[in-house]
Amino acid sequence: MDTEAAQHTERDRSPDPGNGDGERSRSARSSGHDESTEDAMSGQSHRPPWRSPLLYTAACLTFLLLLSGFVMQPFLIPSTSMQPALDVGDRVLVNKLAYRFGAVPERGDIVVFDGTGSFVREEPSADPVTGALRRAGSALGLTEPAETDFVKRVVGVGGDRVVCCDKRGRLQVNGRSVDETYLHPGDTPSRVPFDIVVPQGRLWMLGDHRSRSSDSRDHLGSPGGGMVPVERVIGRADWTVWPFGRWGATAPTGAFDGVPDTTHATDVRPPAGPRG
Repeated sequence: MDTEAAQHTERDRSPDPGNGDGERSRSARSSGHDESTEDAMSGQSHRPPWRSPLLYTAACLTFLLLLSGFVMQPFLIPSTSMQPALDVGDRVLVNKLAYRFGAVPERGDIVVFDGTGSFVREEPSADPVTGALRRAGSALGLTEPAETDFVKRVVGVGGDRVVCCDKRGRLQVNGRSVDETYLHPGDTPSRVPFDIVVPQGRLWMLGDHRSRSSDSRDHLGSPGGGMVPVERVIGRADWTVWPFGRWGATAPTGAFDGVPDTTHATDVRPPAGPRG
């Protein structure tokens, strides 16, 4: 009798999992674990097939926007003003780190800048949603830049005296004539004579295709005299990445190598002779 009671008690400790409150048998626990695993896997298999690609796309776009905002921004060239160095439709990479950590724009650099307050009086109003989409497209190099963004070459920096022109029709910077070999074939340095001194912290900007460029010369009579504040510079155009036939680094120029700094220039008087 004791043996039968003991056996009966042992059986009662492991009742059918679906009928009692006792401890489940090992096989029942294992079976339950397998069912929950299958349920979880079944739930994963029912995840919408478009969710993962959408998340990957969003992550990639976020990364590209952050890269464009702080390190390197694609820029679509919208006009002929910088030919032959940059042509319409070229996409260049603008190095936003070029002038950080104490560096400043130098004569001869091709830069992208915000012309608000110098080339344009104020930023044009636009629908917020449309403006945000356009800025995002511009940041990725997919659409034309904002109407306030320009690309030009730095010809004068703070303290420079820039004069047009000498007896041979060349620009003079701090009394030194400059051979601008990068100009569009057939163009002259300027058909408009000028004699300006660039204030500290500002830049004098000209396009390479002078006869097709609206630049600092066109704003001599505007507030600021066409001078662009250094803090408005977005970055330096360092590489052309599209089309593939024009792929390569933006060619540097040695045109300004012999120009003295203003602290060493002893004679910056306008040259004698005709201008034009």
